[in-house]
Amino acid sequence: MRASFVFSEVVTGLRRNVTMTIAMMLTTAVSLAMLGGGLLAVRTIDKMKSNFLADVEVSVYLTDDISANDKNCTQALCQSLRTSLQSNNGVESVVFENRDQAFDRFKKIFESQPELIALTGPESLPASLHVKLKDPDRSDAIVQEYANKPGVRKVDDQKKFLDRVFNAFNGVRNMAFGAALIMAVAALLLIANTIQVSAFTRRTEVGIMRLVGATRWYTQLPFLLEAVVAGVVGAVLGIVMLVLTKVSFLDSVFTGDVFPKITTLELLFPVAPILLGVSVLISAITGYVTLRLYVRH
Repeated sequence: MRASFVFSEVVTGLRRNVTMTIAMMLTTAVSLAMLGGGLLAVRTIDKMKSNFLADVEVSVYLTDDISANDKNCTQALCQSLRTSLQSNNGVESVVFENRDQAFDRFKKIFESQPELIALTGPESLPASLHVKLKDPDRSDAIVQEYANKPGVRKVDDQKKFLDRVFNAFNGVRNMAFGAALIMAVAALLLIANTIQVSAFTRRTEVGIMRLVGATRWYTQLPFLLEAVVAGVVGAVLGIVMLVLTKVSFLDSVFTGDVFPKITTLELLFPVAPILLGVSVLISAITGYVTLRLYVRH
């Protein structure tokens, strides 16, 4: 009977304050959806870093005289650079690319722009040494060591470009977390207000129950469960929003080799349990604090 009474009180409280309850659920759902989006962004960025850093190279572009006169990197200056790079402890492999090979690669990259290819010739592209590193995070050392060596025109570090791209993604992730925090504050205020209104509308019943010997926990438990139930429903709605966003938008964007695809399993685990846990914890703590500060009076 006690369990039945508590359950009926929870249902009654949610029904009496239906508009505030719906607002609380929706606010919680949006907040948790943004939090889930931030968590998925972190996971996606980590995957992208892992995929791209494995293929990061340092390109040592050679001067025009070497590019024009040494097609096989057999002359002293080019051979010296190549041997020096190959003997470096941080280098995994070194591949020489002459002007003709660079132009062939250029045509493959820009095959959809024949006008650009027509304006470009092999003489426009320098020969280069493509250096793959054992540890891509140590690319700065290669750049500093070889940037000013004789025969070197320029050293291009792909990791610097990737760092700028990842910084942009990190900014989007931080914006999602910031928006989630703002919405979480709004959800907390709604939870607190809903509990206060619910307790006020049932103040007479609670007073009678206390007079006949009901414990404080027994009288406050329905209010606490109202907050938790609303939080769980909000979390479920937030997860549904994430799934719908994935199906209707992310699956069409995260295609090919550039963006790693987010699977439904990755969304449901561990993101979904985290959102449910956060929702229950925050709702329970907010409800408990509100009851301690308000209902006792």
